[in-house]
Amino acid sequence: MNWFQKVFNLYISSSIHVSLAILSFSILTYFEHGLSLDRNFLLFVFFAGITGYNFVKYSGIAQLHHLSLTPNLRLIQIFSFFCFIAMCYFAWHLAWRTWVAGGILGLLTALYAVPVSGKNLRNLSGMKIFIIAIVWAGSTVILPLIEADKLLDMEILVDFVQRFMLVLALTLPFEIRDLKFDDEELGTIPQQLGLWETKIFGTILFLLIFLIELFQKDFSSDYFIATSFVCLLGAFFLWNSRLDQHKYYASFWVEAAPIAYLGFYWFLRDFL
Repeated sequence: MNWFQKVFNLYISSSIHVSLAILSFSILTYFEHGLSLDRNFLLFVFFAGITGYNFVKYSGIAQLHHLSLTPNLRLIQIFSFFCFIAMCYFAWHLAWRTWVAGGILGLLTALYAVPVSGKNLRNLSGMKIFIIAIVWAGSTVILPLIEADKLLDMEILVDFVQRFMLVLALTLPFEIRDLKFDDEELGTIPQQLGLWETKIFGTILFLLIFLIELFQKDFSSDYFIATSFVCLLGAFFLWNSRLDQHKYYASFWVEAAPIAYLGFYWFLRDFL
């Protein structure tokens, strides 16, 4: 493995890429609601994403193999610790109401990984993908608007539902990838519906997202085109998902969809 592959693998494994996706969704929320970007909040959500994802992915491994961690995993542990410190620093600059809402989402994340009475939320049949979508939508729609002191009205609820469905649809390629590894008791969508039906379900979600954007109260042609773009991109990724997909198909390409969404919207808004 050459140095580029090592760096790229570390970039994915340390959750920097997925946290950039979370950051992109958060920035889109600021743009959609005509708000100025809040540096403290955006850096908080970025470092929280790294901390949360690495906790979920590696906490169990670290506990079981604490004395024999691979160099990469040890490096990710140290990196995650400094990201946690950075998260706390930027959280200190946020409003108390953001702490409360963020604490609820953080608790959901913790319960996703940590067993209570022998079970965590991830292992509850059929719940895995919905918990992920709730935390993502809450962190990237509700949380930035709470910090901006926006009144949580029906329009924002619609945005939350739309983002929830988008995360749900974009997570399906991961569920397809993991189908041959997941315990049947997890009751994932591909396990319950089947591969073909899962792709149809995801396509329906993308269609609903498109229709919601079409009938938004504050319609923006740039945002509508960008949303249509990410729906088409997501549908393309979904229909090309396979059980034996490439190692980085979901973890890099699919997770890049929110980044592409932001980039395309930015291009439409500022250059066309």
